[in-house]
Amino acid sequence: MSDSNTTDFTNPSTFILLGIPGLEVAHVWISIPFCAMYAVAVLGNFSILFIVNIEPSLHVPMYYFLCMLAVTDLILSTSILPKMLSIFWFNSREIDFNACLTQMFFIHCTAVTESGIFVAMALDRYVAICDPLRHSTILTNPVVAKIGLAVVLRGVMLILPFLFLARRWPYCRTNIIPHSYCEHMAVVKLACADIRISSYYSLSVTFLVIALDVFFITVSYTQILRAIFSLPTKDAQLKTFGTCGSHLFVILASYIPVLSSALMHRFGQNMAVQFHILMANAYLIVPATLHPIIYGVRTKQIRNRLLLLLTHKGV
Repeated sequence: MSDSNTTDFTNPSTFILLGIPGLEVAHVWISIPFCAMYAVAVLGNFSILFIVNIEPSLHVPMYYFLCMLAVTDLILSTSILPKMLSIFWFNSREIDFNACLTQMFFIHCTAVTESGIFVAMALDRYVAICDPLRHSTILTNPVVAKIGLAVVLRGVMLILPFLFLARRWPYCRTNIIPHSYCEHMAVVKLACADIRISSYYSLSVTFLVIALDVFFITVSYTQILRAIFSLPTKDAQLKTFGTCGSHLFVILASYIPVLSSALMHRFGQNMAVQFHILMANAYLIVPATLHPIIYGVRTKQIRNRLLLLLTHKGV
């Protein structure tokens, strides 16, 4: 690699993504499961959007929020996988500075937005179970639209400072990013300046978003469980809990990888950097892959409509 990539430059026009440093010879093999997960994520989430669109009985808040989740999953996975696969398959490592910041924005903005959608879905389940007679009057279509807009605006407003701070730092050490995508701290660590503002702001956003969202979800489901256990029969309890099962599985599929990755960064200093990067890739793509599978398997309306479409086409 030329010296211009490592020294004597300021604010480079391009960055170099290394993929998974030290595992270059295995990039093609590593790409196979990621490519398969991306294909499942795209097909599954588009299927969710299509089924909800054509089935009038699914035009209710729960499935509107599910569609928002599907869109964020598609944006999040598409913002990282095509470039990552081009690195693995074609050794196409260069990424424009502005493209890198754009990728950074979409990755972190959709992650924050997705967390907010989980809160909205928990609110929907809380109203549906704890106050079912008023569900249709509380969560009207305009209210659902306003909640969706608020969730998106929260993500945009919280993540835009990432871009402003990353753009203002001078980059005069190297333009090589030892990662497979433009993760915020992986980029700003290349700056030859005091980046404590970026670091503290990133930690604050992560803590506030996860802590507050998990708190609201926990409060909602505490009330939901109290309402379920107060039902008179076991059958009623199981049926009512079944309406929340998909949402709980989706929350676990999303937060557990994120928390696992955070714990590894905090306590796994002795772990190989390759393992950290693989986990960072996995915790972004795995939830997007699992969400449509979970809803497709556990939600009767979606499962039945999908089977009807498949059998009709088979005939």
